[in-house]
Amino acid sequence: MRPQELNLLMIFDAIMTEGSITRAAEQLSLTQPAVSNALARMRAAWGEELFIKDGRNIQPTAFANNLWGQIQGPLGSLEHAINQSEFNPATAQRTFRISAADIFVEMIWGPLRKIIEQQAPGINIHAIPNRAVEAANVLKDAEAELAINRYTLSENVIRAEHLLKPKYVVLMRPDHPLANAPLSITDFANTDHLLVSITGDILGPSDQALRVLGLKRRVAMTVNNAANVPNILKNTDLICVLPSIALEQEIFTNKLVVLKSPIDTPPTPVSVIWHKRQDNDAGLQWIRRHIVAIIQQRVSSHDKKLGKYLLR
Repeated sequence: MRPQELNLLMIFDAIMTEGSITRAAEQLSLTQPAVSNALARMRAAWGEELFIKDGRNIQPTAFANNLWGQIQGPLGSLEHAINQSEFNPATAQRTFRISAADIFVEMIWGPLRKIIEQQAPGINIHAIPNRAVEAANVLKDAEAELAINRYTLSENVIRAEHLLKPKYVVLMRPDHPLANAPLSITDFANTDHLLVSITGDILGPSDQALRVLGLKRRVAMTVNNAANVPNILKNTDLICVLPSIALEQEIFTNKLVVLKSPIDTPPTPVSVIWHKRQDNDAGLQWIRRHIVAIIQQRVSSHDKKLGKYLLR
């Protein structure tokens, strides 16, 4: 590859990353006309339109998205080979994109922002949509640098660091008919359930456990966000199986009753995952280290409190 072609790819990567010719120029310390001229050379060299105007913004074409997915890894490897250990939180100017469900955004973002304000004021953290079944693809396609998810598949290009094992419990309103005694399997199976389903699937881990026992339950209602659960449970006879840490505020303020589940629902470990091309990224290592510490502290505090509220 000729040096000018590599230069075009670097400018193209900056435009895709920033979503703006102006911001790309600022990142590269170039003038806006220089970046626009480079974009014209890209169209001529590659024979494809790369961006279309969308009001004041630009949107990448399918060709641009496909090309970016292919060059992110090689460009990242070149950068890390040159600057493997060059990361100073105090002076770094970086944006980290993290794929995470709402529960982890709630747990991590606040404490992480405090750390950033104190140690790394130039760091940005952007949450992107969490798609559990596509967590690895989000990293492979360079849509995010990190993903926080239940990850059990073994792929040689994906790295994972354990965060927690969720503890599944049964939640209901304090004056629910089943709230004042240990929950039997029969009552559990015969009561209408609320299910949190990010994917839209109407079957959860509890259904698999019940099937082994020759039982099934009625999922009477589903939601796609755990934040919707408290208000629904407080005003209905529905019960809900969730990791206890998802609604710890409602549990620890007695707004919801938490019972031990009568069925064994093996937890799927949650990990922070990344692509191997960023193994040596010192900045990503810094972010991961703080995320793991925040989660470990939160889980430790949660587990110490939970026993006081859990009706066995």
